[in-house]
Amino acid sequence: MIKTTLRAAALAVLAMTGAAMADPSHGVWQTEPDEGSFAHVQLSACGSAVCGTIIRTYENGGTPYQSPNIGRQIVIDMAPQGGGEYEGSVWRPSNDRIYIGRMNLNGDQITLRGCVAGGLICARQTWVRVQ
Repeated sequence: MIKTTLRAAALAVLAMTGAAMADPSHGVWQTEPDEGSFAHVQLSACGSAVCGTIIRTYENGGTPYQSPNIGRQIVIDMAPQGGGEYEGSVWRPSNDRIYIGRMNLNGDQITLRGCVAGGLICARQTWVRVQ
């Protein structure tokens, strides 16, 4: 009886620790418009990194549409660097290219950069948390 109670308590503590340890970037984020449309991206764990998948797409006016990019990964293996900074890769749907990526989390905003030429030329977007 005591072993069962202790085992149950240990499992409960481990479950709470896992929930508390979730990366603060996890959740749904809205991209800035790019080529006349924007998306909602689900950021979640992929191993020890953060990945983001397009879950909904909208025309610039906010009308939902069924893009072929739904289900595609746009944030790729963003490894936490500390202080809200992440490094990995990003995919830009409008030109189907993958870039060196950096992500900076600041509350309910993420600044995402995609760079080429070793980081000399970069494009930037600021995403806002949806949920």
